[in-house]
Amino acid sequence: MIVAGAKGLAKELLAIFSQLGALHNLCFFDNVSEDVPEKLFGQFPVVRSFDQVKKMFAETGDPSFCLGLGNPVLRYRLYRQFEDAGGTLTSVISPRADIGQFDNHLEAGCCILPGAVITTSVTLGKGCLVNPNVTISHDSVVGDFVEISPGVNVTGNCRIGDFSFLGSNSVLLPKISIGRNVIVGAGAVVTKDVPANSLVVGVPAVIRKKLDPINI
Repeated sequence: MIVAGAKGLAKELLAIFSQLGALHNLCFFDNVSEDVPEKLFGQFPVVRSFDQVKKMFAETGDPSFCLGLGNPVLRYRLYRQFEDAGGTLTSVISPRADIGQFDNHLEAGCCILPGAVITTSVTLGKGCLVNPNVTISHDSVVGDFVEISPGVNVTGNCRIGDFSFLGSNSVLLPKISIGRNVIVGAGAVVTKDVPANSLVVGVPAVIRKKLDPINI
């Protein structure tokens, strides 16, 4: 397994791999940071190029990778680069997350961290990041490459569009729809639907800015 990233989130995923007893052939990828060592914590190799990625896939016979960084667009772009290198996007789910047994659908590449609660009849799209102590309640649908920050509460029957970002401790009231490429500010309480390409903040949340559409 290659973790795409070698800093904050990647190190949190390392803790999950340790808890799962899945450290064999684990390595990390970072082709931009000069301050990352050759081996993370003196143990796990850091791959620096996509040529090395292809070599690792071939040598281990394991093309799986996960996304160890935040930011919805960056996660998507790195996913495409790894897929082009022959990789298979893989989910990482903490054993300390609480995921209901009925009618939940998680697409490939979801990262679900400790303390997250996903109840019943919830759909998570490809490449979603669910941080610690998030609650996603019944009949909610989360799009692709959505990042949900620590402490967010998504109540029942909500819809969240692709590439959206929910800031720490924000709340979506029941039956709220969030469009594609929406940023919800930290601590905001969303009481009505939010159109695509918007930044909302406050209690109750209001639109403060229109965002440029994501052209991917």
